[in-house]
This record gives sequence, structure tokens and C-alpha cells, in this order.
Amino acid sequence: MELGPLEGGYLELLNSNADPLHLYHFYDQMDLAGEEEIELCSEPDTDTINCDQFSRLLCDMEDDEETREAYASIAELDQYVFQDSLMEGLSKDIFIEHIGSEEVIGEHVEVLEEAGQKSQKRPFPEELPMDLKHRKLAEPPAAPMVTGSFLVGPASNCSVLPCPPPPTLFSQEPASGQTCLEETIQVPVPPSTFSLSCLNLPARCIQFIPTLPTLPQGIWQISGAGTEVSSIFIYHGKMPQVSQIPPSSGSAVHSLPKSPDRPGSTSPFTPSAADLPSMPEPALTSRANVTENEMSPTQCRAVKEVSSKLPKWPETVEQFYRSLQDKYRAQPTGPDGILVEVDLVRARLQRISNKSQERELATPDWAERQLARGGLAEVLLAAHDRRRPRETQVIAVLGKAGQGKSCWARAVSRAWACGQLPQYDFAFYVPCHCLDRPGDAYRLQDLLFSLGPQPLAADDKVFSHILRWPDRVLLILDAFEELEAQDGFLHSMCGPASAEPCSLRGLLAGLFQRKVLRGCTLLLTARPWGRLAQSLSKADALFEMAGFSAEQAQTYMMHHFKRLEATEKQERALELLRDRPFLLSHGHSPTLCRAVCQLSVALLQQGGEAELPSTLTGLYVGLLGLATRDGPPEGLVGLAKLAWELGRRHQSTLREGQFPSVEVRTWAEAKGLVQPAPGIAGAAEAEWFFSSFLLQCFLGAVWLALSSEIKDKELLQYLALTPRKKRPYDNWLEGVPRFLAGLIFQPHARCLGALVGPMAAALVDKKQKVLSRYLKRLQPGTLRAGRLLELLHCAHEAEEAGIWQHVVRELPARLSFLGTRLTPPDAHVLGRALEAAGRDFSLDLRSTGIDPSGLGSLVGLSCVTRFRAALSDTVGLWESLRNRGETKLLQAVEEKFTIEPFKAKSLKDVEDLGNLVQTQRIRSSSEDTAGELPAVQDLKKLEFALGPTVGPQAFPKLVRILTAFSSLQHLDLDSLSENKIGDEGVSQLSATFPQLKALETLNLSQNSITDMGACKLAEALPSLSASLVRLSLYNNCICDVGAESLAHVLPDMVSLRVMDVQYNKFTAAGAQQLAASLKKCPHVETLAMWTPTIPFGVQEHLQQLDSRISLR
Repeated sequence: MELGPLEGGYLELLNSNADPLHLYHFYDQMDLAGEEEIELCSEPDTDTINCDQFSRLLCDMEDDEETREAYASIAELDQYVFQDSLMEGLSKDIFIEHIGSEEVIGEHVEVLEEAGQKSQKRPFPEELPMDLKHRKLAEPPAAPMVTGSFLVGPASNCSVLPCPPPPTLFSQEPASGQTCLEETIQVPVPPSTFSLSCLNLPARCIQFIPTLPTLPQGIWQISGAGTEVSSIFIYHGKMPQVSQIPPSSGSAVHSLPKSPDRPGSTSPFTPSAADLPSMPEPALTSRANVTENEMSPTQCRAVKEVSSKLPKWPETVEQFYRSLQDKYRAQPTGPDGILVEVDLVRARLQRISNKSQERELATPDWAERQLARGGLAEVLLAAHDRRRPRETQVIAVLGKAGQGKSCWARAVSRAWACGQLPQYDFAFYVPCHCLDRPGDAYRLQDLLFSLGPQPLAADDKVFSHILRWPDRVLLILDAFEELEAQDGFLHSMCGPASAEPCSLRGLLAGLFQRKVLRGCTLLLTARPWGRLAQSLSKADALFEMAGFSAEQAQTYMMHHFKRLEATEKQERALELLRDRPFLLSHGHSPTLCRAVCQLSVALLQQGGEAELPSTLTGLYVGLLGLATRDGPPEGLVGLAKLAWELGRRHQSTLREGQFPSVEVRTWAEAKGLVQPAPGIAGAAEAEWFFSSFLLQCFLGAVWLALSSEIKDKELLQYLALTPRKKRPYDNWLEGVPRFLAGLIFQPHARCLGALVGPMAAALVDKKQKVLSRYLKRLQPGTLRAGRLLELLHCAHEAEEAGIWQHVVRELPARLSFLGTRLTPPDAHVLGRALEAAGRDFSLDLRSTGIDPSGLGSLVGLSCVTRFRAALSDTVGLWESLRNRGETKLLQAVEEKFTIEPFKAKSLKDVEDLGNLVQTQRIRSSSEDTAGELPAVQDLKKLEFALGPTVGPQAFPKLVRILTAFSSLQHLDLDSLSENKIGDEGVSQLSATFPQLKALETLNLSQNSITDMGACKLAEALPSLSASLVRLSLYNNCICDVGAESLAHVLPDMVSLRVMDVQYNKFTAAGAQQLAASLKKCPHVETLAMWTPTIPFGVQEHLQQLDSRISLR
């Protein structure tokens, strides 16, 4: 590259693309007239760079006022970018030339296992402590220093002289694998003490830089007096141990202060732990103040030597850290102490409808579920790959009430306290009921230190430490739905360093908008519905609490009886549960599992013939009936009223003054109906909360059944079975409708009478008549799937023969639950209703998330004659039945299954369809079975709508299985987003026409078909001459050649009635060819061929000649 005169100052030089090496030598030629021209050479033993020239260049740039501003801003950007490119940059440094050999250094050790990995963290420019506006080269130290793997010190020009290698500095090599980054230590170097082969070290500063192990072994030298650093050596290998450096008679070894933005390092060129992604996780996440006794024996000896000099937390921070660990390490007592690991499933939110912005939890098929098999580690790292530097990570764990979200959240904080989450220095668990105080002013310190249970005192040093490293903070907000009253917080304003108190809405806004404590990990647990749930669409990762499996429910019961030291009653309790299939289906809920265990223990202790109830209402009546025997008068009614009023406000926390009396509070707490909340700093009075959400729902239903304040006609809205346009009921207490039906219709003697005595009969008789009349007027066939399931549950809980018979009698013959989640209790109640109806039914169970057990129980019913379900789930069910040897049931299920019509909307749909065809082929080759699968044999309509991205990739897979559908009549390859299968796809499809004897409709619209594809299609169309009725090539790229090919084959298509070639690119010549061919086809009824490339007059003329030509 030729360089012209230096004009315009150094600002242009700074922004130019000139090669720095050429700049140094060009500068040298200008200033040092008469010197020989420096020749650049790539040979490692001869090339040198004059560092003196480079230093003068930098000094002149600093003196140029115009350049200083630009240089400061670029230096700021460089400091930010340099951290990610540090290791790569060492190998490309423009000051480096290779002049050494392998014999000079000795064996090298690997510094990084994977040098190419991306760094995990780097601070933003505003966090850097240096004054970047007038930033210059740092003043060199007066004595040599060791900075991690660097040795730096003052030096002067050195001469190259042959000399023996240094006897001590590099003679001993550290143990392999012991790479360490240490605090900077000044090391005195006596004058003319050390020497290297080919180098003569002066009594000033020297700098040794070990390079990456992938670089050639050797030494690079840079020298020059202008910078007061005469010798910079970059060698391939490890830095020697501090203990191996010989003592000096000069100054003692001192520890320099660490760099504020890099713990444990004073050099801006030393990478932090977060900048080394290939290091093991403990190395990345361990705290800096480990002691010698806590160190691994594999760590380098230099760390042991200077362990007392490693940066430590302030004493107050250390004390707070220990106190926080002790707080969360405590094991829970009582039923909460029974911990059974619950599966987490990756989840996503989807819109309720195309016109609505509200979102709900998507329902994946059972086989599509993505379990978080990595447990807690996978949850916390779920969005790590998408996380930008210093960006807050929001992770939400969703689940229905009673699924164990709070227990799981507390287990996370306990895992941190036990050292299982070393990537976080601090974890804060905050139940959101502690924050539900509208109108109060909050600061971030209050949220972290004061508002949670058992608040801990923390001074400003602790808070400053947290603000300094927010990426090492885990904040857990449990039961996020408790903050539903704080709607609209996402649009509130709160600054990134909000020191002034603000509302809870503002504080939450700062967290969610990633302005407050930016860079932390925010872990939420919430129910998957409500106004606040809509904001979770902005979360980086979503998980769903799957609940207990059958094995996990059994494990929970075993632990429960073991804790009570009543293992001899365990088998008997399991027998009681198996006798009640409905309660057994509720075993997926940990809360109901606990309730069943508690009632089973109470029944078995009474002796005699124990029997569990058959409804949820009976379960909670049995639990509360034992508690009310020695309770205060009107105690249950007062508590029920309080539960209902709080539920109307979307709350579950009770304050001391809200209890009817101290006696009621004491009784409720003693019986486990309410639990005291841990102490909260600043709370005006003590707080309690209901032991479970379902218990609050049951108590709310008790109040509705017994209260004279609730009008009889008002009860209808609380069932929430029919939508209301005006003032719709907000069903926050979602369990109330089922409990209300059970309490009002079940016999009073064993239901409400067992709770409040004989007075209940007179109160509920009138309400019973009103509800009975309302339920019997409902038409189940007009209800949506979700409300129909709720009606079935209410009828089941009521145990009233008239209501049950009315509901099952009015069920429609074709039941579709498409997109409605079916839980195990839903499948049980639905199956019971279908059997009681005594008629044949057709079920659509797609996108319901039904488990294999529920799917098998429903489709195995004799009254179910046809069903649709997810292909993957159905094939899995067939394999399960085949493995269990249930041949008759397998054959019945295969005959009932249908996929008509089938629409492929994703690559998985095409793959599942291929698996179905493969199952048929295996079945046909088996000797004990014969014939085709009805689902494959009877498919008549197939749609392919994958879009332009996935469509061309998936279409060949569809073509390979297309011939298996011998009855296919309608093949629709049109999509609103265009599949674009192109000419290649048409060519592949044309080869299958001889086997598609029944094809009547072929839609190839919007597929980017050109003349080549049209010609291929025309060649193959005669194979469909006897069956094809409709052919559409709308909106493609067919020109005159393609139109002529289609016109040529048109008379042979004797069965064709409609042909659409509109919006193509053929001209009047192609149109005339088609019109002429149409005269030979009396059987064709319509030819639609309006195209903008044909003059309108020509089109009108052709239409006048033949009225079958359509120009719409």
C-alpha cells in the first residue's frame, strides 16, 4: 500500500484503513532522513520493529488537540471490545515478531482448552473506572511486576547478544494444567542479572507475555527508548511460579490494588473469570476470597503463595453472605419438608385468538414436551445463549395452583445456600404477598433486604457490592399472581439507579425493563393466566410445572407416612386411594396428594371400615369436619367469609386485624388452616396465609352456600358456566364453582351439616332449587370445550342424579376439545360421562396435552367409535399396547383412529405423517396382521402449508410418502405465505401421479412454478385424466412456453372441469393458445386466466369468443 503525504492531522490517520506496520515505517522515513529504508520481512528471525518510532507517533497524536477527542472515544470502545478479543489479539499484535525457537522456552502448556469460545461477561464502557477523555499510556512502573501471566517493568534499549538462558526464571516448569490468573505483584529485578539466548536485558522494565498454545513457540522482542520500555518479550509457554523467582536485595514484594472493574487483577489486559468461557464452571463462578484450605490441590502453587493477598469481600459483605446462607439453608418442617422432584417442561405463550392480544399457555402434545432433564441448572441457563452482556435474564416457571411452585422456589434458594449455584454470590427469595401493599414507597434495598421473610440487616457496603456485580445476583419472586392488582407496571418509569423511593409498580418496571439491577437473573413463579401473565411473553425462558406422575405421587405418600412413622398404614392408604379413581387422577397435584394423605391418616386412626370420598368436596369436608369439632362457634363461617372477600381482591394474605377474633385465629392456626407468614420488616401487623389455594377456594364456596348476603340469583354468575357481556365474573378463585355445586347438592348430613350443623339445611334449600333449575336449562352442545368440562365437573361434584343425567343426555355426538388442555381429572370425568350416555361419540383430542394413560382410557371405550389425536401420541399409544400384548385393544384403537382431513403446518407434522406410513408398512409386512391402517387408507384431503422457508425442505419428505394414500382426492399445496416448492417440487410430485388414481383436486397456487415446471406437469397430467376435476396454477411464473404446454394437454383431460391459471406471466400469445385448446374441450366448464401481462382488450375479445373464460 502506497502512502501519500500526511495531511489533515492525525484524526484522518486514526480513521484511515492504512496498515499500522506501513505507518510506523512511513513515519520513520519522514523523521529520520538518511536512514536506510526499513524492509518488512515475514521471516521470524530477521524482522524487527522500532518501538521508538511508534512511541513518538503516539506522543504526537496525543499533542494534537483535534485528535484527542476522537482518540478518547475510540479508546473507550477499544477497552470494551478488547476483552472479547484478548486471547485472539495476542496472536495478532502488531508489535510482535517471531525471533525465538523451541529450545529457548521449552515445552509449552495449554492456557485455554477452547480459545474460540465467546466470553460470558464484559463490562459496559460506562462501568470502566479510568478517565477515558484524556486517556494516555499508563506510566510504567519503577520495578518489574508480575501480573497474572505477565512480567512488566521499566527497561531501556537492549542489544542482541548471545548469552545463556536464564538459570532460574524459566528453568523450572509448572505442573501441567495449573494455569492461574493472580493478583499483580511487583518483583524486583537486579541490574544485569537475567539474560536470555539472543537477548541482553537491561536494568529497567521488562515484560514477558505468554502467548496462546496454538501459536509457534518462541520469543518476540520490541525495543525503543521513547516509551521507557526497552524490552517487551512475548514467549510461548507458562509464566513461572512466583515461588521460583529468586529473591532480590532490592525492594520487597508488594501487592498492588486491584482494578475496580476486574476483581483480582490490576492490569487492563488481564481477562476476568467471565472472559474465560472454556474454564470449568467452578473456576468461573467461585468467589475470589477462597482460602488456602479451600483450594483444590490441582491449583497452582502461586495462588497458595499469595492467597492472603487475593481480593476479599469487606467484612460486612462476608457476614451478610453467611447470614443469608444460614437463612435459606434451614430445612422445612411439617408437610413442606417432603420434597419430591417435579418435572419442568419448556413452555411458550400463544395468543388466545388472532383478534386478541391476550396470551395463554400453549398446550403441546405429550410427545412434543421438552422436559428440563438438566434440572435447576438447565432452568437457570435456559436463556444464557441469547443473553447479551450485562442484560437481565428473566425466567418464569408457570403452573396451576397447588402444583408445587412455591416449594420449588424455596428449594432453589436452599440449593444456593448449600453451594449448588456457585455462579451467584447472592440469592434473594421474596414471596410476592409480602409486596402487595399498594401505595407504599419502595427502594431496591427494601426489596432485597427488608420485604422478604426473616429480613436481614445490610449496610451500604453490601448494597454497593450487589450493584457492582448484578450478574451474580439471583432474585426469586414467588407467587407473582399476588401482584395482579399492580397492573401496568411494564409501562411505568424507573431509572437504572433509582435511589429515591418509588411505588412497587415503578420498582417492578425497572426490573422488567432491565433498568434496575441490570444484569441479574430474575426467576418468577406464577399461574399461567391473568393480567400479569401477559407480561411474561417478554421473559427469556418459560417453564411449566408438570405436576406429579403416578410414580412421584406414590413416592410422596411413602415419604408422608414415613415422616409420621406410620409406614404400616401405607399400603392400606394406597388401597383406599386406588378404590377412588377420581381422587387417584388428582394425584398429579402435590396439594391434593397431601390432602389425601392427611385424610387417609385420620380415617385409619379412627379404625373400622375406612373409605375415602369420591369427590373433592367430600375430601375437604372430611378434613375440615375434624377441625370444626372443637372449634369456636361461627369460627368456620367467619374464616370462610374472610377467604371469599380476599379472593375477590385477588389476595390470600390475612392480617391480624382481619380475623373475626383472636380465638378464631388461634384455632385456625392450630388446625393448620392458616400459617403464619415469616416476619417482615416494616409490617404494621403480623400476617397469615391460607395453607393452600384450594382450601381458600373451598372456604369461599362455603361462604357462598351459607351466606344470606349473597342473593340466590347471584350464585349463577359464580358458576362461570355461561359468558356474560356485562360485568363478567372474574373467576380468580377457580375452584369455587365445583365446590359450590358439591356443597349445595350433596346430602346435608355428610356435607354442610358436618361442618356447621343442622342450620345449613334451611339456608341452602332455596339456593339448591335455583341452581338446579339453571343447570337443567343449560344446553351442553352450545358450550365451548372448557366450559363443557367445567359443567361435567360440577355435575360430578353435585352427585345429583337428575343433573348428571341431563348433562350426559345432551352431550353432542361429535365432541371437539381441540386446543383445550385435558388434565387427568378431566379425562376421568369425560370418560365417565361418555359411558353413562350410552351413545356413540367421535372425539377430537388434538392439542390437548392429554397423557398416554388418559388417551388410552378414552379411546378404548366402546362408545367411542372415532377419534383424532396427535399423530406422535397415537403412534406411541400403539407401541405401548403392542409391548403390553393388548392385541384386541390395539386393533380396536387402530380402526378408530382417523386423520381426515390432515393439514401439515410444520416439519414435525410431515415427519409424524411419515412415521404413520412407516407403521402401516411394518404392519402390512407382519404375518399376524393384514390390511392397511384405516387412517392411511381413508385419507381424502391433504393440505401442505409450511411457508417459503420450511416448505421447500419438507416437500420432498411428503412426496416420498404420498403414494401410500391411495384414496387421496384433494391435494392442496397452496398457502397464504406461499410454499414455493418450485419446478423441482413439481417434478417430484409429477412422478407420483400414476399412483394417485383418486385425485380430483390439485392446487399448486403460489409455488413459484415457471415454464420448466409447467412443462413437467403437462407431461404427467395424462396420468390423472380420468380423475382430476379441478386444477389451480394461480399466481405462479408461467410464461408462454408453459401456457402452450398446458394448452396442448388440455384436450386429454377428459374429467377436468375447472382450470385456474390467473396471475401468471404469459402474454396474449399464450392466452390465445389456451383459448384455442379450450374449443376442443367441451367438458371444461371454467378457464380462469386473467393476467396483467395480457392486454385487457385481448382478454375481453377471448371471453366474447368463449364465455367459459373467466376474467375475475
